[in-house]
Amino acid sequence: MKPVEIVKGVYNVGVIDWNIRDFHGYSTEIGTTYNAYLIVDEQVVLIDTVKKEFADQLLANIAEIVDPKKIDIVISNHTEMDHSGGLPRVMHYIGESKPLYCSKMGHKNLAQHFGQIFNYQAVENGQELSIGSRTLAFLETRMLHWPDSMFTYSKSEQILFSSDAFGQHYAGYEMFDDAVGDAIMPHAKKYFANILLLYSPKILKLVEQVAEMGLEIKVICPDHGIIWRKDPGKIINAYVEWSKQEPAKKAIIIYDTMWKSTKLMAEAIADGIAETGVAVKPIHIRSSHRSEIMTEVLDARAIVVGSPTLNNGLFPSVSDVLTYMKGLRPKNKIGASFGSYGWSGESVKLINAELEAMKFDMIDSGLKIQYVPDKEGLSDCRAYGRKIGEAVAGQ
Repeated sequence: MKPVEIVKGVYNVGVIDWNIRDFHGYSTEIGTTYNAYLIVDEQVVLIDTVKKEFADQLLANIAEIVDPKKIDIVISNHTEMDHSGGLPRVMHYIGESKPLYCSKMGHKNLAQHFGQIFNYQAVENGQELSIGSRTLAFLETRMLHWPDSMFTYSKSEQILFSSDAFGQHYAGYEMFDDAVGDAIMPHAKKYFANILLLYSPKILKLVEQVAEMGLEIKVICPDHGIIWRKDPGKIINAYVEWSKQEPAKKAIIIYDTMWKSTKLMAEAIADGIAETGVAVKPIHIRSSHRSEIMTEVLDARAIVVGSPTLNNGLFPSVSDVLTYMKGLRPKNKIGASFGSYGWSGESVKLINAELEAMKFDMIDSGLKIQYVPDKEGLSDCRAYGRKIGEAVAGQ
């Protein structure tokens, strides 16, 4: 990717990772970007770096605009290694004595990663830095989504360099929202559901804080994906709505199966839910990545989970999804469980325990059927689906 000028004197000098397909458990089926931003003023500023293996490409991109050795200041908004992995290479190249601005927690985390070899400048929330014709302000955003996270804001151009917030795992030459259009929103939703859902209350407080400050935002520059220059309010409003976790009249059925008995149950339950007019989607776990499943969970009212019993426990893939979901703490959900079994049948009870731990409103104790569901069993499944659908419709 060649450098892209955002406004006069401000560039995206980041890189595209076309080939990554798994980002610590998140499916990146079309790759991602590691955005880094160069501001050329009386002082030259680099905001964030890239993954370690792309550091030389970052330096080459910068060199197309200015000799990297002329960089006066580096800002680290976030310590995670997809943004700081290239930092040692960059600092060694431009001069390790040059100031490296970060949050207080950023100082702590960067020092733990790389040692006390850099000229760390830990900033206060709201602190400002003049770089010539521009003034940069730092906004602490702790736990969005790491303890060290912060935003950098260019006051004159009203550009928000938002680190991992408002991003997407999206690789493409289209670098702006007006070039991609609404096609970017599913990627943004998936990113929120799998990375930021846990921090929804903090997001709502941050948006409220920004409104109270009267902070105008014309452009949002995240560290992954496209830059929001046409309508930054679109992604801000989407974050507010997603953070409220007000579900749609929708149910999803998440299941795995050994000999298709649980699959037959899932499809019959889906038929019953559909009869009530509620949108429903059955999802076979081994045909879907956990991050895709979590995206569907985001706006679903009912989460219905099915598993056969294996060795007196849950099917491993079901345990995987439940553990992943629990970590993201979805709220305002109805829970239901089902499963087939041969001789012991513990899976339904174990699913209930997991959903109850997530504070889901449980429909009942669940439905289980021994071996293969017969005509009567499938009728029971459809009735169970209607019960779930009616609960969703009556929300």
